[in-house]
Amino acid sequence: MKVALITGITGQDGSYLSELLLQKGYMVHGIKRRSSSLNTDRINHIFQDPHHSNPKLKLHYGDLTDSMNLTRIIEECQPDEIYNLAAMSHVKVSFETAEYVGNVDGLGTLRILEAVRLLGLENKTRIYQASTSELYGGMPENKNEKGFYDEDSPFYPRSPYGAAKIYGFWITKNYREAYNMFACNGILFNHESPRRGETFVTRKITRAVARIALGLQDKFYLGNLDAKRDWGHAKDYVKMMWMILQAKKPEDWVIATGKTTSVRDFVRLAFREVGVELEFNGIGINEKAFVLSCDNSCYQIEIGKEILSVDPSYFRPTEVDLLIGDSTKAKTKLGWQLEYDLPDLVKDMMNSDIDLMKKDKYLKEGGYKPLNSN
Repeated sequence: MKVALITGITGQDGSYLSELLLQKGYMVHGIKRRSSSLNTDRINHIFQDPHHSNPKLKLHYGDLTDSMNLTRIIEECQPDEIYNLAAMSHVKVSFETAEYVGNVDGLGTLRILEAVRLLGLENKTRIYQASTSELYGGMPENKNEKGFYDEDSPFYPRSPYGAAKIYGFWITKNYREAYNMFACNGILFNHESPRRGETFVTRKITRAVARIALGLQDKFYLGNLDAKRDWGHAKDYVKMMWMILQAKKPEDWVIATGKTTSVRDFVRLAFREVGVELEFNGIGINEKAFVLSCDNSCYQIEIGKEILSVDPSYFRPTEVDLLIGDSTKAKTKLGWQLEYDLPDLVKDMMNSDIDLMKKDKYLKEGGYKPLNSN
């Protein structure tokens, strides 16, 4: 039985990856940070408690800032594969927590690599490092001849998050070459799902649309509506993570859809899932969105209602206007194929958030009363 260790197992990618590996017969170990509140929502369906849990899934308390803790866990697990998915991954917040991001996203990667080396596991353990499209910084002059970013495109990170991840990328590559370790970078472009964190723009959009459709919210605010991203489904991307560690030799890989969509058009797609067409008026920070029509009797929203405005506080100090990836290498060498396109992704996220917000509405309307109000 293969053994895998996943950092960030309670996150979006960690939860989907743990499901995939369990289906493939792995023993899965996951690292989660200690919190005063429960933070295992995304994996509760496969892990309940130590007495009635999945026997092939075990959680460990840990943190990428604690090298002794990481070394102990790796020594105990003796993993065949390590997937380093843990990170402070919110780009805007990274400007406010730059030192912390460098410690976790940059040096945290080093701590894992060094633990594997010191434990003498470099010939046993394969390592996947979750890299990011933010390495490219959206610089137009760095695209390939097809107008995409690929494995050979130069990097130009434009945030503390991107800068920390570029250290993680190069230290992984360095350990691969210096110690002959099977260590790979997966340069992931934006990937979303119903399990995406609530502060990320796509989930912020789908939650707000669901709440507006159900009458729980009047409007919401976003930053740069012109920003374009290469959005895929996290389920497709975690499959590629696994495929990377099954390859014959360690390499670095771009994981992307090859299509780019603006934040504005993502908003349009989300509202169309509830039968609403929008009209955008204004330019830049003065742009607003209004309800043009609504043809779904379940979600009647007033025609002409303003439902979206731009808030300049959501802009980054240095904006990345466009990201689009070229995953030709992954498709030709590993046979990776997408199962979800962007409309599939938006539908999946909207269906989930409509269901979630219906429960919220039920509670607000008095459908549930706590047994003890103390």
